[in-house]
Amino acid sequence: MRPIVETLTSFMWVGMDQLVSQAAKMRYMFGGQATLPVVYRAVMYYGGGSAAHHSDRSFPVFMNIGGLKIVVPGTPADAKGLMKTAIRDNDPVIIFEDGTLLGSRGEVPDDPDFTVPFGVANVLREGTDVTVVAIGGSVPHALAAAEEMAKEGVSVEVIDPRTLVPLDKETILNSVGKTGRLVVADPAAKVCSAASEIMSIVGEEAFWDLQAPMQKVASKQVHIPFSPALEKLVYPTRDGIIDAIKRTLG
Repeated sequence: MRPIVETLTSFMWVGMDQLVSQAAKMRYMFGGQATLPVVYRAVMYYGGGSAAHHSDRSFPVFMNIGGLKIVVPGTPADAKGLMKTAIRDNDPVIIFEDGTLLGSRGEVPDDPDFTVPFGVANVLREGTDVTVVAIGGSVPHALAAAEEMAKEGVSVEVIDPRTLVPLDKETILNSVGKTGRLVVADPAAKVCSAASEIMSIVGEEAFWDLQAPMQKVASKQVHIPFSPALEKLVYPTRDGIIDAIKRTLG
């Protein structure tokens, strides 16, 4: 059997022992004799007044757990292709489905064999001046920022990593080698985030390619307020990404 478990990312805290101590470690603890081909669909409902208990974006926590594959699709086609790959995988996979992208439209192949491989980033827009790595719900904001910056003559490359574990660091490093600048947009809280890990990799492996300090555009390190007026100030936005791009340009 290949079960698919649907939950909210905020409710996963209740099942942490089963996820972290059992599912993630089962293959290792049994010396490869056991597999656990289960997919956890963790929906992230945030940005709609769901308040602190229901607005978590917890994928960075699970990136730290060995044995789990972490998927964060940013387009409709990737949502389908990555899900199909996850179901076929013999290890536990958590797909963090960004609720702010629900209802977004895009071309989706109807080929029954269509899949998207893990560990292969998607270069959504090619550019030469700045690299923007955008995760989940930050993808449309990054593309909008790139479009706006193009009006000022700035060429922005936008990369969606699609999977955070495994992470396609080669595509990111190659892009930074070309542009010399990096902005990472991440809807999770900024401390110990996926953005932090990506910037760490670039700092370790492509430091001499950088022409300016890297910039992180992530959520504020706060509980999510119920007030819509306050909540919208927490997350990455198009304008926040534009400001970060301009900081890299001096």
